[in-house]
Amino acid sequence: MPDRETIRRAREDAKEGKSPSTQAGEFVREEMHHVREGKHGASSNKQAIAIGLSKARKAGVKLPPRKVTSVRSRGRHR
Repeated sequence: MPDRETIRRAREDAKEGKSPSTQAGEFVREEMHHVREGKHGASSNKQAIAIGLSKARKAGVKLPPRKVTSVRSRGRHR
């Protein structure tokens, strides 16, 4: 659950007419902070960004849906 302060800053950005990516940046910033504090088991910055964008979508920020690629097209990671 995002902090109240994060939601407030994102709504303030929306009122100012800033882009959805800027609004979502507040959630990503919060998530990065949580990872640095050790609150999450996210192993990379990309994971923290994905979690933050997901929280932003749930909070109502009008972001495009995430792009889903098949495992076959990505290849196998080792």
